Amino acid sequence: MDSGTRTFELRTYVAVAGKLDALLTRFREHAVPLFERHGMTNIGFWVATDDNGKPTETLVYLVSHTSRAAAEESWAAFWADPDWIAARSDGEQVTAGATSTFIDPTDFSPLR
Repeated sequence: MDSGTRTFELRTYVAVAGKLDALLTRFREHAVPLFERHGMTNIGFWVATDDNGKPTETLVYLVSHTSRAAAEESWAAFWADPDWIAARSDGEQVTAGATSTFIDPTDFSPLR
């Protein structure tokens, strides 16, 4: 990849059964603005659906970073942010699991 491109991070969070709304609220009210504060660019957020169009307990989102090193710095700052620590201090477990995959745009991708 050419060094002028961004790197993207595709993250998938599976909510604890029945806690999708709480997970979405935590993202909407706290995580999303903090991502921007710490240098991440929010690209989009989606709720996965089943074959019948019914929402599952899965949140998928895409953020971009200027580099992998920048991503590491952004995440470290995010996890240590006092506002994020306070948002999670209610003790409610809303996430059952999460994955992260870095993806880089091809030379023909409109998202570069």
